[in-house]
Amino acid sequence: MTDTSAANRPAPEDGQRSAPAEVVMWETVPRLLGDCRYLVLATADGRGRPWATPVFFAARDEDRLFWVSSPGSRHSRNLAERPDVAVTVFDSHAPVGGAEALYLEATAGPADDPAEAMATINARLPAGRELTGDDLAPSGPLVAYGADVRRHFVLIRGGDARFDNAVDARLRVTRP
Repeated sequence: MTDTSAANRPAPEDGQRSAPAEVVMWETVPRLLGDCRYLVLATADGRGRPWATPVFFAARDEDRLFWVSSPGSRHSRNLAERPDVAVTVFDSHAPVGGAEALYLEATAGPADDPAEAMATINARLPAGRELTGDDLAPSGPLVAYGADVRRHFVLIRGGDARFDNAVDARLRVTRP
């Protein structure tokens, strides 16, 4: 995929000046973070070998995501060596041609505030499946992780009438 040009804008209606696409398309970010339950976390080890894994997540807001993992899992070990990550959030049940996706660049590692991470995650878990302090280190087997998002991108599907793109592309978006 390629980045769409910042010059590409949604078409103005009724002669009104439209907001930049980077702002108009922002609405996709909170919506997908709220609707989707899993993200794909892309990490790399110290030698640069990539690894991608799906994890259940919860977003505190558009800039902070949380999940829990075993500190011995490959992606957790990779984070200890190299905290820069890429994240993809999308609805895997969307029909072909109807996909929406977020692409995020972030820095990740053990959560600064595990209690906040646990509360944020628990708000998304079904009743009876919530985490407790006994689930998290040091007494439990899991560590709460957080990702601080630096840049947000959205998928622009090929042929989107609002953009001049024949193939799928991504657009960096910014908060209004």
